[in-house]
Amino acid sequence: MSRVAVLPGLDPATYQRHALHADDQVWVEKNCYIDIWIETVHALGLDPTAMLGFTVALDFEGDQWTFFKPPHGELYELYGVDVQELNVWRPLLDEAVEHLGAGKLISTEADAWWLPDTAGTDYRTQHTKTTIVLQDLDVEARRLGYFHNASYHQLEGEDFVETFRVGKPYDPAYMPLFAELVRIDRVVRRSPAELGALARGYLRRHLARRPVDNPVPRFAARFARDLGWLHEQGLAFYHAWAFATVRQLGAAFELAAAHLRWLGGSGAAGCDGLEPAAEAFTAISTGCKAFILKAARAVNGKRALDATPMMDELAGAWQRGIDTLVARLDG
Repeated sequence: MSRVAVLPGLDPATYQRHALHADDQVWVEKNCYIDIWIETVHALGLDPTAMLGFTVALDFEGDQWTFFKPPHGELYELYGVDVQELNVWRPLLDEAVEHLGAGKLISTEADAWWLPDTAGTDYRTQHTKTTIVLQDLDVEARRLGYFHNASYHQLEGEDFVETFRVGKPYDPAYMPLFAELVRIDRVVRRSPAELGALARGYLRRHLARRPVDNPVPRFAARFARDLGWLHEQGLAFYHAWAFATVRQLGAAFELAAAHLRWLGGSGAAGCDGLEPAAEAFTAISTGCKAFILKAARAVNGKRALDATPMMDELAGAWQRGIDTLVARLDG
C-alpha cells in the first residue's frame, strides 16, 4: 500500500478549519508555525485556544516582533502531543513514509513555490520558506495532504516531486530543511476546566516573561526612523517588513484576546475579570490592521506619515491589558 494517512478521512474539499482561522478574524493567517499548530490540534479534536497564553510575552526585538510559537512542553502537558526534532539523515520522503506509517505527523520547513494553497502570492512566483505538517502521503499517486496556514490542503504531481526532491541526484551541498516529529499516541482529552487550570498557570508564567517596558514606543521610534528607508525599498519590501512587525503584533494579541475569553468561560478557578484585558488586546489587533494599510499607502506614495496617534493608542492598549492581567492573576 503506497498511501499512509495519520488522520484518515481528512479531505481538503470538506475540511472545516478552526474558528481562529475564520474569515471574521482580523488576521486570518497569523504566522506559518502557529497556524499549523492551530489546525493540527483542531484536527485531533482538541481545542487550540487553550495553548495561546504565550502570546502575552511578545516583545519588539529591534527589527521585528517576536515570531511567536507555542512551547512544546505546554503542547505535551495540555494535550499529550510530543514534539521532537526529526533528524533528516535520509531523503525526506523516506522519513515521511517511515513515520507517517507509524502514526506520527511531521512538521517541516518547505518552499511555498510548490504549495498550491499559496496561489496568488508565492505559488510558482517566489521561493519563500514556510512550515507545513505532512499528514496524508500517497507515494505512487504523488499526492500529499498537508496542513499549512489557515487550513488543510493537497498537492500533487510536480509540486510533490519538488517538495520531496524525488529523483534528484545526490548533492553534498544541499542542506535538508528543519523538521520535527509529532507523536500523538499519548493524546490527552481534558475537560475545559482542567485545561483552564493548566492554561492559567502557563499564562501567569508567560506574563512574568513580558517585556520589562512597554515595547510599542520602541517600535514607534523604529518605524519613524525606518520610513524613509521603506520609501526607498518599495512596496514589495514593505510587505516583508510588515509581516515581521505589524502582523506579528496584531495577530499575537488577537490570539491573546481569544485565549482570555476562552479562559473566562472555561470554568477554571481564578479566571474571571479578564474581559477588560481581552478588549485591550483586541484593540491592538484592530489598530494594527488599520496601521498596516495606512503605512502601505504611505510607502507606496512615498509620503510622510505621523504614526504617533496610532502608536499611542497601541501603547495604551498594551499597558491596559497587561496591567489588568497582573492585577487579576498576580496571586
